[in-house]
Amino acid sequence: MNTRVLVILALLMGIGTVLHFVMPPIAGIKPDMALPLMFLGIILFPEKKNVLLLAIGTGILTALTTGFPAGQIPNLIDKPITAFAFFGLFLLIRKKAPTTISAPILAALCTILSGVVFLGSAWLLFELPDSFGALFSFAVVPAIIINAIVLFILYPIASSILKRSNLVNAA
Repeated sequence: MNTRVLVILALLMGIGTVLHFVMPPIAGIKPDMALPLMFLGIILFPEKKNVLLLAIGTGILTALTTGFPAGQIPNLIDKPITAFAFFGLFLLIRKKAPTTISAPILAALCTILSGVVFLGSAWLLFELPDSFGALFSFAVVPAIIINAIVLFILYPIASSILKRSNLVNAA
């Protein structure tokens, strides 16, 4: 792996962790602000090994900063599934639609998937502090909107910076 790519991916995971940590919980669950940075890393460096690294790293870091009761294991389950789903969908449509348009849409779809997998695994393994529907509407729905907006803003900026510094090809 390229050291520069590893450093950029680590920075994205670190920024995502800080955002995840400082986001206040809504109804006992934090909207997952690490997801858009994980998605950004996948878009900028779309290789399986990078996706795996981002998924495991983001899963561990969000497990450490979760505000959800017993949310550590659901975070570790959710991130790899979400990361590889995003990666697969991104590879399917990256030639058909501009990334500036497709990235926020994929972020919204995969945030839904992430919320369902997280809450579903928490429901299967532990007891939810509230109903699935309430947790989904109070935490996942705001995260869908926020993550799509964040990726819509961050992708063009990050892509432009990395292209100018010759760290990434046109995505």
